[in-house]
Amino acid sequence: MTPFIAELIKMPEGKTLEFKRDLSSPKNFIKTLVAFANSAGGRLIFGVENESRIPIGIENPLDEEERLCNIIADAIEPRIVPNIEMFTVEAKTLLMVEVFLSPSRPHSIKSEGLQGVYVRLGSTNRLADRELIAELKRSTLGIAFDELPLPEFRIDALDLNAIQALFSNKKQIKEETLLTLKLLTRAQSHLVPTIGGLLLFGGKTREMRFSDVWIQCGRFIGMSKADIFDHVEIYEHLPVAVERVMEFLKKHAMRSADFSDIRRKDIWSIPLNIIREAVINAIVHADYSQIGAPIRVALFDNRIEIESPGTLLPGLTIEDICKGVSKLRNKVISRIFRELGLIEQWGSGIPRIFKEAEELGLPKPEIVEIGMRVRFIIYLKQLSVIKSQPESQPESQPESQPESQPESQPESQPESLENRILELLISAPLSKTDISKRLGQKEVSGQLNKVIRKLLDNLLIEYTIPDKPNSRLQKYRLSNSSKIKEKIE
Repeated sequence: MTPFIAELIKMPEGKTLEFKRDLSSPKNFIKTLVAFANSAGGRLIFGVENESRIPIGIENPLDEEERLCNIIADAIEPRIVPNIEMFTVEAKTLLMVEVFLSPSRPHSIKSEGLQGVYVRLGSTNRLADRELIAELKRSTLGIAFDELPLPEFRIDALDLNAIQALFSNKKQIKEETLLTLKLLTRAQSHLVPTIGGLLLFGGKTREMRFSDVWIQCGRFIGMSKADIFDHVEIYEHLPVAVERVMEFLKKHAMRSADFSDIRRKDIWSIPLNIIREAVINAIVHADYSQIGAPIRVALFDNRIEIESPGTLLPGLTIEDICKGVSKLRNKVISRIFRELGLIEQWGSGIPRIFKEAEELGLPKPEIVEIGMRVRFIIYLKQLSVIKSQPESQPESQPESQPESQPESQPESQPESLENRILELLISAPLSKTDISKRLGQKEVSGQLNKVIRKLLDNLLIEYTIPDKPNSRLQKYRLSNSSKIKEKIE
């Protein structure tokens, strides 16, 4: 077995890798190849048992290779030209199809037309909607959605006073400045706002044209969304919205004081710098062409989830962005945020988040694609658990209490195996072996298997790889069941 193939077979299926036993289901693997070509490229390997990763080989590989080439040529439009190679592994012949990100996207299943356009999300293929198909087309032309003109509006659609106030110490806002910043553009001999200009500074006009451009913030009791304690909807101009989100999160954070220096220093229970970077990243990279999908910020006892509409841009993977690789979806919004000092250097924010989390001793943050959205998960040191939701709250509170003044209660000490497992999963997803070790067991017991199955059946926990329950990479995490709070409390 070549080292290259040996490493591939050990890797989990994901955005750029999939395994198939054989060529018996052409439509399924054609979907994968279409999704690879539209997303970030990828490799599809035939002749490998999906779960065990045991090479089982392909019978009549030369004939199957020719058949595979014909299927790809006949079933995909526009045509793609993949690399197809044969490898011998443990006396078994494997076929590998390597597809690259295509400059001719969007590709589709020919028989289905634009109803057969697929993109890759994690290890699954998802049907693209009209807005995503339009973005695939724009991305091949290098056109940013927020640079497009809005000829139905005029310059008065922008809040010029807000723009001047934000740039007061940087530059005088004139017509030429607005054109340079691409908040305005020329269309049909008129000055009109760009989409980015309206998204950033549109006010009521923005709400009429882009009704989903707002930020929803919530503080939830416990680890699920079953019980909300407080929430706010933020409609302000996007550069201002960053501070509004931070104010909401500070309201529910714990604060103490450090007097070791000459001046007092506030110490917060949540990593404000990390969260600010993640909120800015969500605003700058959101796909505002998506309908019915505001940015969401959810604060739980053990984590903060920041969710923005849209998938990763074609050519990008989660591994890429964790390394600092960046592509700009919204060029106008990105430039304004940089001009205002809200971002320093494109691509530097995500690596900085991971570095600071490590320095603070926090669990490694996660980035996942869920549906047509990207979720950034920042794990916290455990916040105080909210006992109840009072009708009103006192105006003042001690320094060491959350600013929203919810009552707190000590952590419970659950004795049952079920509760011990749920508590272990608060901080991060764990495999069955990891759970066993943390429970002090030498190996996974029959009782542990039974309890995990019960928790799954009761929807208290869920698989991290739901499509492959028997995967060797399977882990378990808390679900959004309303019963979790009852269990943990």
